[in-house]
Amino acid sequence: MLKLLGQKIFGSRNERELKKIGPLLERINALETEIKKLTEPQLKAKTGEFKDRYGRGESIDDLLVEAYAVVRETALRVLGERHYDVQILGGVALHQGKITEMATGEGKTLVSTLPAYLNALTGRGVHIITVNDYLAKRDRDWMGKIYEYLGITVDVIYHDLETTSRRKAYQADITYGTNTEFGFDYLRDNMAHSLEDQVQRKHYYAIVDEVDSILIDEARTPLIISGPVEHSSNRYAEMKPLVQRLVNAQTTLVNKLIKEAEDLLNEGKEYEGGIKLLQAKRASPKNRRLLKIFKEGKYKKLVETVEMDCIRDKKLPEVDEELYFAIEEKNNVVDLTDKGRHYLSPNDPEMFVLPDLSEADEVPDLNEAEKNKRRAALEKEFSDKGEKIQNVHQLLRAYSLFEKDGDYVVSDGKVLIVDEFTGRLLPGRRYSEGLHQALEAKEEVTIEGETQTFATITLQNYFRMYEKLAGMTGTAETEAPEFLKIYKLDVLVIPTNEPVRRTDYSDMIYKTRAEKYRAVIDEIMEMKNQNRPVLVGTTSVEVSETLSRMLGKKIKHSVLNAKRHKEEAEIVANAGQPGVVTIATNMAGRGTDIKLGQGVTEAGGLHIIGTERHEARRIDRQLRGRSGRQGDPGSSRFYLSLEDDLLRIFGSERIASIMERLGMEEGEPIEHPLITRAIENAQGKVEAHNFDIRKHLLEYDDVMNKQREVIYEQRNRVLRGENLRDDIIAMSAEFCEEIVTKYIHPDLPPSEWDLRGLQDEIFRLFAIRFSLTRQQMEALSQEKLLDLVINQIQQIYQQKEKEFGEPGLRYLESICSLHAIDTLWKEHLLDLDHLKEGIGLRGYGQKNPLNEYQREGFEMFQELIQRIKEETISRLFRVRISPEPVVATAAPSSQLVLSRGEGEAKPKTVKRESKKVGRNDPCPCGSGKKYKKCCGI
Repeated sequence: MLKLLGQKIFGSRNERELKKIGPLLERINALETEIKKLTEPQLKAKTGEFKDRYGRGESIDDLLVEAYAVVRETALRVLGERHYDVQILGGVALHQGKITEMATGEGKTLVSTLPAYLNALTGRGVHIITVNDYLAKRDRDWMGKIYEYLGITVDVIYHDLETTSRRKAYQADITYGTNTEFGFDYLRDNMAHSLEDQVQRKHYYAIVDEVDSILIDEARTPLIISGPVEHSSNRYAEMKPLVQRLVNAQTTLVNKLIKEAEDLLNEGKEYEGGIKLLQAKRASPKNRRLLKIFKEGKYKKLVETVEMDCIRDKKLPEVDEELYFAIEEKNNVVDLTDKGRHYLSPNDPEMFVLPDLSEADEVPDLNEAEKNKRRAALEKEFSDKGEKIQNVHQLLRAYSLFEKDGDYVVSDGKVLIVDEFTGRLLPGRRYSEGLHQALEAKEEVTIEGETQTFATITLQNYFRMYEKLAGMTGTAETEAPEFLKIYKLDVLVIPTNEPVRRTDYSDMIYKTRAEKYRAVIDEIMEMKNQNRPVLVGTTSVEVSETLSRMLGKKIKHSVLNAKRHKEEAEIVANAGQPGVVTIATNMAGRGTDIKLGQGVTEAGGLHIIGTERHEARRIDRQLRGRSGRQGDPGSSRFYLSLEDDLLRIFGSERIASIMERLGMEEGEPIEHPLITRAIENAQGKVEAHNFDIRKHLLEYDDVMNKQREVIYEQRNRVLRGENLRDDIIAMSAEFCEEIVTKYIHPDLPPSEWDLRGLQDEIFRLFAIRFSLTRQQMEALSQEKLLDLVINQIQQIYQQKEKEFGEPGLRYLESICSLHAIDTLWKEHLLDLDHLKEGIGLRGYGQKNPLNEYQREGFEMFQELIQRIKEETISRLFRVRISPEPVVATAAPSSQLVLSRGEGEAKPKTVKRESKKVGRNDPCPCGSGKKYKKCCGI
């Protein structure tokens, strides 16, 4: 109440922010007449003038008013489009590093030219991020005319652009491209072996178009560059028949449970029947018979009551005992039960029990060789069983959680992921953790090899590298808290240039999908009879194909989904013509304007039909926003059913009880504000759940991010050719001191010094043998012995300088350093992923998993830095001149895979052909040291 009163007196925060920008708008408008008088050469000369003034100390804020007036006039002369006042307001907010919410059709693309031009005057590079290559190229060509007229260079990056052209594109004042291209270029730059192979400049200023899609929707999955694993194996083909039989057995069981539930309900034993229905729901939540029962609101409510009771009394494991596996749709999780394990392996109850690797050390009377042999056997058993368990788990997920033509499509013998937010195919991207291979096995296409992560970053951490970040979208206000918390970005809602004339009708809710689809077809026919264009939004490829079949040949229509993406621009461009019917999955045409044809405005404008509510309210608003642009008339309505995933999974007991109270009949729709509110609450739950996923991903990536910054900076020091000689000498002295301190104890008599250990350790690291006898060594103090060792190492290093020449040795230093960093960093990423996989279990020990991950991750990183130093020194001192020196290189770029992880990336373990030596085992070289401190570097 007080908040509302404050808004009435002082205005909302948004209104106050707009008022602050108001004086700048007035000054820009006041300059318009003066700028109009400029000749073409005078207008073009303004850029040079602005750059000179910036060079003499004026800030770009000082230049803003004149620069915006110049861009406005240029746009009018070159494109015939003048920036409206509201577009100027949006341009100022973008320059200030805010997110501007501007309604669809308000000309966001033109708005971006204002801050892009102004910030390009610094010469530091402006990046404009779009959602796909098509829009990046379109905007570069379209808006590029303004920049080039004013002498500002502009270019575009896109998939398959070769390195030289890519570097040239980044040198332009303004660069267009997709978020994934910018992110992958950053990762590739930090895998480069020379400065010439790097393409990006520093991260100064980015304007993100459709910012909610990129920074919110796509932020749940990290960018990953991976390469082939040297020795890859999987058991998907072997395990698939077993899992298929298990899924079929579960289907038979579900039908039996539903029959038992119906009998119990008929006998009046409601609660017992509810337990059986809950079991069926956890076994197969999309079972058709079950969904038919849930049409009766009271039974859905009954099951939710039983489920809440079981959760409270911790009896869900008892409910699941009768099942082969249990599915939790909300969390996208499937769990194999004891019954399922026995079904898969009736003759080997130990198949799903991993061996204890510490057993080898606990068996008495075994010598070291026997222990090593026993340990190797246990590790092989662990690896084999672990692979089987993982393959079974992913096959179960593939069969029970992922739907063909919904989550993915099969095209040309490949499983292609469908973007859940745009409906577009994502070629080249693969699900992680072996899930993609499981889907390939399920669909009986070629199972591609495993990959290992070479480099990874989340979109959140990539975009947080920019000094200044801004964004534009038609729907940001609902996510304003997340933008502020994660990116420190404020959201400013910009008013529309013309009042919105679109009518948004209340939702129509039906009992079943079939009824809903029939109502949608009737609505399409009615609109077509009125000669109005219709855009039907669906949430999956499958639904779009179903509606297309129902329309058949009676009504001519176009379908835009992941399978038909090639005709996207043409279909969307025609979608506003009289009587045209377009079916689009998840607004696949977002970013392309729908222009109304002749006579459509008089007929009532474009009509939008939503066939299902999306998880995020923003996506629904985006669909509605396709109609009623720039003051055009239009209308929208959503058609829902109780079988829709959102209502079924997150709808809660409240919707079921409302439906029961309202007495819903077959085929009869319901319109009620209580239902609409309950649906919005369900969407709020999903949004909160997805925010938790993104926050969780970021918290864990933040640990790696700090380490990544250190490693990448060290790599760049090497690539920049900074003199490593002093570092090498300092590291050598440091290692000498460690070795001497370890083997020579001043408190012990010289006869007890481990001189053999000292000599072996120095030989292992520096590849030199001391010629001193024991008597000569024992005659020295620890301090003098250390001086002697350091001097000898430095003399050998100086000898190498003469042997290779200074430039040659500097080159070798950089090669050895890069090899050590790259090899060990990849191993470290793998170790961190393995740590992350099991860290959640620490919660059972009353420990915070994130704190444990941070602590252990830091310890591992300290060890990594030490190993990098050791590896660099060891390689450098072992180098000898040979006729044809061989330089190790990374995997060929043709073998690298650019992908988006599924949630959090967990790369596969590299399988070894030879016996593995444990990190804490004695090193086989005989030094007496642990393997991790010896040859295991």
